Amino acid sequence: MAAVHADQRGFLPGSFVEIRHADPAADAAACAAIYRPFVTETAISLEERPPDTAEMARRIEQISARYPWLVALQESSVIGYAYASPHRERAGYRWAADVAVYVGADHQGRGVGSALYRSLLGLLARQGVRQVCAGIGLPNAASVALHESCGFELVGVYRRIGRKLGAWQDVGWWQLELPGSDPPSEPTSPATLRQA
Repeated sequence: MAAVHADQRGFLPGSFVEIRHADPAADAAACAAIYRPFVTETAISLEERPPDTAEMARRIEQISARYPWLVALQESSVIGYAYASPHRERAGYRWAADVAVYVGADHQGRGVGSALYRSLLGLLARQGVRQVCAGIGLPNAASVALHESCGFELVGVYRRIGRKLGAWQDVGWWQLELPGSDPPSEPTSPATLRQA
């Protein structure tokens, strides 16, 4: 897998973080492990059962056919991941995508999420995606700060939209417009970008 950004430094003194496209076979177990506590211990994700390695591999493979799924590695270990997915399936939404980022507990607050998003948003803009949306389970000050530092703006809150951990949960929606032509050209696939 080719690196997206081969040189992302500055998260830890002397550290080196590589960001590359995810490989379902090689990265699914690590992505599942990073995601698991968000499912089992928080309402950040409204999933109730964490996906196992096979399910995470299936998700990576399915998403990667249409959008980037990136992993951040430090010393060959996956420490975070970010991906895009369809915002809605109707044809008129094809220039919009939802995005998400997850970083392992030991690496949060060190710029890994920002680096993943910079890479992901750049690839999405090159694909022709014009609008990106992020749903954030509230409260989640760290995620709100990350998204707003990347230029996302709050567009609304779904009140009491989901139930988890014995309580109703709110989900805020943030949106960012990416640069591009107007009218837009048809979005391309991630495979096209990897060949460029």
